[in-house]
Amino acid sequence: MWRLNKVRHKAGRQGDSSEKLKLRRREHEKALRQARRDRQLVSKRLLLNEDEDQPEDNMDTNSGEQDVVSLFHKLQHSGTEKEVHLKALSKALRDPSAQLVFIKQENSMNLLVGLLTGSNATCRLQAVRCLHELSHSPHTNVAPACLPATPYLLTYLSGQSTKFTELCLYTLGNLCPDSDVVKEKLLAQGILPALANCIENQRHNLAVVEAVGFTLSQLLQAKDAAEKIIPMVLASSLPSHLLSVLTPDPKFGLAPAIECAWCLHYLTCSSEDNRVLLAQGALLKCSSLLVSLGGAVAEGNKEEGMELLICPLLRCVGNLLSSCPLEDLSTQVGDVHIVVTLCAFLQAYLQTQPALARESAWVLNNLTAHSSALCSALLTLNLVPGLIQLLPFSQGINTMILRVLANIAHKKREFCVQMAHLGLLSALCATLKMADQEMVTLSTDVLFMLVDSGPQVAEEFVRQGGISLLEAIQYNSEGEIRRRATYLLEHHLLSYSSYCSVGSTSCS
Repeated sequence: MWRLNKVRHKAGRQGDSSEKLKLRRREHEKALRQARRDRQLVSKRLLLNEDEDQPEDNMDTNSGEQDVVSLFHKLQHSGTEKEVHLKALSKALRDPSAQLVFIKQENSMNLLVGLLTGSNATCRLQAVRCLHELSHSPHTNVAPACLPATPYLLTYLSGQSTKFTELCLYTLGNLCPDSDVVKEKLLAQGILPALANCIENQRHNLAVVEAVGFTLSQLLQAKDAAEKIIPMVLASSLPSHLLSVLTPDPKFGLAPAIECAWCLHYLTCSSEDNRVLLAQGALLKCSSLLVSLGGAVAEGNKEEGMELLICPLLRCVGNLLSSCPLEDLSTQVGDVHIVVTLCAFLQAYLQTQPALARESAWVLNNLTAHSSALCSALLTLNLVPGLIQLLPFSQGINTMILRVLANIAHKKREFCVQMAHLGLLSALCATLKMADQEMVTLSTDVLFMLVDSGPQVAEEFVRQGGISLLEAIQYNSEGEIRRRATYLLEHHLLSYSSYCSVGSTSCS
């Protein structure tokens, strides 16, 4: 569902492996999606009543089904206890079997709609809570049964009650993923303009803003969102509102910013042209917020849930870079602090959140692919030694780091010399011995640029036992790797073989 294959590569260097990289990224996304579902960011949301801490999950199934039938019949007759019966019904509807029993009762949904649109405010609130419980159902046939209520749920988004509006939003958000029929109906009924008006009118009510973000994110994850939904969202005021919410509120917490950041992520990875978002300052906004978060992380502040905000922001930046004109790059991403931030994320999350470290390395690759200034900053700020130390790590981190180093080497010969002095040659001796064929291929790319930068670098590689290492690689099972090793030996290194001696230090 997440199309995160927008990885910018340096032209002419790693073309053979771009498809493999895309495939690996799709595999990595499965784990990231699962992690996000575990945090209940993609899955359905169930709002609890204010007078309870946890939903009751030990309800007897038969009792729940009988209660639903009994309460339904009681509600058909007017009485002073209607509010009590509705509250009891909302609790009974937490049982999945009871949900199926309820929607099979004749006129059950008409009854709820009548109570939802009635004059009794308490009954309206309890009726929408019943619909909310139904929307949380694991049964896919429940959502279509709720369609008669959706026009009223959308209408109530312009109301003033925070709790009521929240319930309407989360109910709509829960209904979206279950059925294409429901989704199409909601789009036809104007859910996108309703969400835009709601977030504009309630922009200071962060609980409602969070709920809008959740509901919109559910829509944006539809399989046909790129064709049917995202163009309408981009043409609306929603992107500007999403961007305005990105800065977390210290009192309310990260949740609204997290939801809006994921919405922006879905927009950037599903659209081939992100000029609309770039024109609204999305890249600068996301980059600036990442720098702020990076400063907190570097100081040891890892607030719970912070990684759930960092991740979509990283992906927004990485994807937006693919659409950013090169001449606007420096103004769109701010100053060099962005590379400091990405390196801080790499170090902070390497052990605890390797997927997040990999995302940081991917963005760093995209940034350095076409910016000599940022490549220079990595060297000037002494960040390259830290990157070199990451080359032994797997899970896709080391391959992305090698791409970053290749980007730097590709810019200037003097950058190659500097990285050689920082220990990159000995690190390449280790990566050339790895079983990972992609790592070996990338290592030969970087090695070629280093030894081509000047005789001193080539001589140093030979001193470290590089010739025997490349001679061994000539027996590699991959023909392309064998050819690369042979080319390096014959055209760049054998002429320095006289430097090899018994006392020379070999690659270890």
